[in-house]
Amino acid sequence: MTVIRKPSVLAGLIGSGIQASRTPALHEHEGDAQGIRYLYRLLDLDALKLDITALPDLLTSAQRMGYTGLNITFPCKQAVIPLLDDLSPEARGIGAVNTVLFKDGQRIGHNTDCLGFAEGFRRGLNDVPRQRVVQMGAGGAGAAVAHALLAEGVQQLSIFEVDPARAQGLVDNLNTHFGENRAVVGRDLREAMAAADGLVNTTPVGMTKLPGTPLPPELLHKALWVAEIIYFPLETELLKHARALGCRTLDGGTMAVFQAVKAFELFSGQTADAGRMQDHFASMGD
Repeated sequence: MTVIRKPSVLAGLIGSGIQASRTPALHEHEGDAQGIRYLYRLLDLDALKLDITALPDLLTSAQRMGYTGLNITFPCKQAVIPLLDDLSPEARGIGAVNTVLFKDGQRIGHNTDCLGFAEGFRRGLNDVPRQRVVQMGAGGAGAAVAHALLAEGVQQLSIFEVDPARAQGLVDNLNTHFGENRAVVGRDLREAMAAADGLVNTTPVGMTKLPGTPLPPELLHKALWVAEIIYFPLETELLKHARALGCRTLDGGTMAVFQAVKAFELFSGQTADAGRMQDHFASMGD
């Protein structure tokens, strides 16, 4: 009798303020369901009293300790790129990495955020107007979401970002990939919001550790659809204000699940059961 042994997986998540993350439970539960020995650990910069300058040492330590790979979240998705040996075509095009695979002594960067957001958008907001959309944030997650939005048919995306150079860099990247003037650097937020069909928040403002809203709530209007990528908490202050106005909304849960589906497949080499992972995510509550 031949016994087929599935691989064991040791994975982790590097980021700041990630104690509420559901990613470890998503990965480990799916691993258990498939008979894979799957361990997933949090490497929380805040809990370890470290900052982003510790990223090179954390990657080296994980690689030496036999980790299969790492997920990367705020604030490390762009800072990790110079520390890698190669990038997938998606990660290279987007300019951000949320998954690092250790393979044959190499560090390979991938991006599963773009796929994750696009899947959530298609499932939750597939029929919304998308002529003009405002996006808050141009960081690593913002780059992935912006690529997904333009690929899903947004005609013009206005990027608002506290760092003007970062906003311009993302806009230049997007217009290279999708065509001239598909993305613009936002200048007048009030004016852009008044004309917008939709709003997407890709900043960390609204997370449990950074409460608040990324823009004044009075700029919301009932004809707007509003999407978040944050999922802890699942209902952010921005979504509460939007729902009170009657806006259609999309929380960050579906993106969280589907980026995890792809990351699980990269780490394990096995096909994930997306429906099972969605059900497990939902079972963890708000």
